[in-house]
Amino acid sequence: MGSDPTRPSTSSAAVHVLTNGYADMAPSPWSVGSTVTYVRDGDAHVVVDPGLVPGPHTIIDPLRDLGVAPEDITDIVFSHHHPDHTVNAALFPAARIHDHMAIYHKDTWLSRPAEGFELSGSIRLIVTPGHTPQDITTLVETEEGMVALTHLWWFAEGPPDDPLATDGAALHEGRARVLDIATRIIPGHGAPFVPDSRTPR
Repeated sequence: MGSDPTRPSTSSAAVHVLTNGYADMAPSPWSVGSTVTYVRDGDAHVVVDPGLVPGPHTIIDPLRDLGVAPEDITDIVFSHHHPDHTVNAALFPAARIHDHMAIYHKDTWLSRPAEGFELSGSIRLIVTPGHTPQDITTLVETEEGMVALTHLWWFAEGPPDDPLATDGAALHEGRARVLDIATRIIPGHGAPFVPDSRTPR
């Protein structure tokens, strides 16, 4: 593990958004999909937030277009434990699963804090509670800069105040932390965006 808990130690990863999420919170039933992302760094093949999507093909087909089979995925990261970000984890039978407190693989449970944990030299986890007490952000260092995969924002417009946040103050603190280091943000339910002065803090 590197000495800086906010920055991966190398910049060799590649990031591919498999599907952009969405959230229409009209009267129930809601129409909601998670942004699902594939990150590769050497032998690490990582999927972040394999949650609600129209069907497994929404995740599997773009992976296959990249030459990646479900069995190739080594790691899954849950930004938090809401089902809309977790329900398709079983598509990847060989993967370790990472959350805020442990790594789960087959029948093993390895407890560890997420803060500063490296999945590879270019992929690191940090703790960013607010949406839930258990939220984490995946930081990926690429040749183009730092990418943050996070539910601190649902989409580029915010919302300015998360209507489902369990701790609004912590969420805004997490946003400030991520905005200090990220050049691109992949939010929980929207397309990637480059933060600027309009980005909700």
